[in-house]
Amino acid sequence: MTGPATPVACGVRGLCPRCGKATLFAGLLAFAPRCSACGLDFAAFNVGDGPAAFLTLGIGTIVTVAAIWLELAAGPPWWVHALLWVPLTIGGVVESLRVAKGVLLALEYSRDAREGRGGR
Repeated sequence: MTGPATPVACGVRGLCPRCGKATLFAGLLAFAPRCSACGLDFAAFNVGDGPAAFLTLGIGTIVTVAAIWLELAAGPPWWVHALLWVPLTIGGVVESLRVAKGVLLALEYSRDAREGRGGR
């Protein structure tokens, strides 16, 4: 075993927070049920929809500001906006969502967070 990974490394490279092996994700955004190297049960962690909502609002704001700037600076046809902003928005949300979900799961693991327990 390589040992625990930092939360950022878990999100960026899909590492297990316990052993550091690249076993966190089973697909593009789906967590594996458990780590195939150390057996950590990823299903026990609940990252919820917080990362998706936060990233959609943040990236949506950036894309909207950039689209308004482009419209005012160059005034391109509508299809240029569609070809430019739709893929950038989808790609930005999907890629950053993977990282955010991995970081949040690793933070829950490192802080021993469990549902129904207060911070007292």
